[in-house]
Amino acid sequence: MVILSAVASFAAVAGLLTVIPGLDTALVLRSAATRGRAHAFATALGIGTGALTWGAAAAGGATALLTVSQEAYTALRIAGAGYLLWMGIGMLRALRREPAVPEVRAEPRAARLSGSYRRGLTTNLLNPKIGVFYTAMLPQFIPAHTPHLAMGLLLALVHDVEGMVWFALLILGTERLGALLRRLRLKRRTVQRSLDAVTGTVLIGFGLDLALSEH
Repeated sequence: MVILSAVASFAAVAGLLTVIPGLDTALVLRSAATRGRAHAFATALGIGTGALTWGAAAAGGATALLTVSQEAYTALRIAGAGYLLWMGIGMLRALRREPAVPEVRAEPRAARLSGSYRRGLTTNLLNPKIGVFYTAMLPQFIPAHTPHLAMGLLLALVHDVEGMVWFALLILGTERLGALLRRLRLKRRTVQRSLDAVTGTVLIGFGLDLALSEH
């Protein structure tokens, strides 16, 4: 009963954090709107894998280094900020290079899906705030005399399941929105360019926020 109570309490806290719009939400929505359901779920799965990795590291004590070593946190923060800025600026530059109505060259389906997965995974792993969150939160919900690694993985898995359910709702909602836009006769490429502009700007904003934050 103690373990069930801890899991339920953590699920309530993690659930509230999951539905707060953030970088992960922006990436999934962009994938859903511009590349379709499969890419959106691949992005979400990459994000979930990254979160599970952070949870395992926090349960094992590895992420404690981020809270005690300013150098380690700063290095990961700079790497994460650089990656977000690179993605955001790349999206905006691509909009300037491309004509308004080109046919996008198709890539192999497997490569494209793996690219979406890697994008979600890398974005999550290079965000030190996720590691600090798990380091601060997980110990509070691990009952005494329980294996830390196993319990930490269980809690991270609960967070992952909540995230996937939330992303699934967003993806299905985005598909309905896409159908509405098609009925309004808006060109898919026009919508994609608009979303790329918004997402690129959001990524740059998150990157700058991460680069300038010290904690």
